[in-house]
Amino acid sequence: MHPKDISIQDFTYHLPDEKIALHPLEQRDSSKLLVYKTGNITEDSYSNIDAHLPENSVLIFNNTKVIKARILFTKPTGGIIEIFLLEPYQADYTSTLSATKNCKWKCLIGGASKWKEKELVFGNWGLTVQMFDKLTEAYIVEFNWNDTISFAEILEQAGNIPLPPYIKRKADDEDAARYQTIYAAHDGSVAAPTAGLHFTETVFKKLAAKNINQLFVTLHVGAGTFKPVKAAIMQQHEMHAEWIDIDITTIKNLAANLNNTIVAVGTTSLRTIESFYWLGVKALLDPLAQQLQITQWEVYEALAGKENITAKEALEALINWLQKNNCFRLFTQTQILIAPGYQFKIAKAIVTNFHQPQSTLLLLVAAAVGNNWKKIYNYALENDFRFLSYGDGSLLFIEE
Repeated sequence: MHPKDISIQDFTYHLPDEKIALHPLEQRDSSKLLVYKTGNITEDSYSNIDAHLPENSVLIFNNTKVIKARILFTKPTGGIIEIFLLEPYQADYTSTLSATKNCKWKCLIGGASKWKEKELVFGNWGLTVQMFDKLTEAYIVEFNWNDTISFAEILEQAGNIPLPPYIKRKADDEDAARYQTIYAAHDGSVAAPTAGLHFTETVFKKLAAKNINQLFVTLHVGAGTFKPVKAAIMQQHEMHAEWIDIDITTIKNLAANLNNTIVAVGTTSLRTIESFYWLGVKALLDPLAQQLQITQWEVYEALAGKENITAKEALEALINWLQKNNCFRLFTQTQILIAPGYQFKIAKAIVTNFHQPQSTLLLLVAAAVGNNWKKIYNYALENDFRFLSYGDGSLLFIEE
């Protein structure tokens, strides 16, 4: 079956509200860990994840950092306007967040109908906000300020942590630390790569003792990760695109470790390394391409039949393309939809939390473990696992 023909109704389950974790546990690595391998389910805690991974495995982590993307403006009349930053408009994250005078963002706006003024004024920095064009599902908003501080510093002081919509409470001081991995390094996400929230320095030391290595990629997680699938079949759903930002050395290290068990920590890490393969395929097919990116369906259509290209060949082609273009970093978008029918090229396992019914994230899990996703989720529901971003998680070995 082409993933376009998948009915989202086939990927639903009943998730009671009491199963959704509203707060993190006191200790990150005390979260429960469901382990699925060759049809068998066991359970443990994240503090012992090293015991379930082969020696010399390589874990791929997403080191993006969540920005305080929610800004609340109170009008003189008392009305609230919420600006939710999605991504920089026609610019990269680094230059936009380091800007010291003005910048533009694609934003969601709550209470847009109340925005009658030409500009909104906020804070002590002479910060003014002006709405420009309306896009299909967002607005273009320009920020201007007089102070010499960066926009990242303004967000740190003026913004709020963007908790997922299913955590129905206000963000507090605890969230500033806990809705962030301990290895977060590069500002840009509006949602945490939640599979990584369970990892601690103690866990990393245990992994190192077993010669399990880590590689870090950066994929900035967008609000689209929470976008519900409202269409009856996937053909009518537009997959959200996310930005990859990775240096060439990391791609070389990944290529050198393909004979080991590659484990993606989180759906974003998985989408990233699988996108590397297809970007490499495109570079191999068209070495003179001016740019490389992955759209929603092309791995099932335009690139179908290229599966005989090995991961080693694809990554080497991607590295060669970058070098020929004098690029030391790969900065591009991926819209890849990983759903049942997808054949994994690099990842052998995934560490991930438990996802919402009828979501593209659940489709990704089903692509990895087949119909056994139902068995896995039933087990988690029946054995007191906590669900979604602050919940427990799983280590799933991908079915061959």
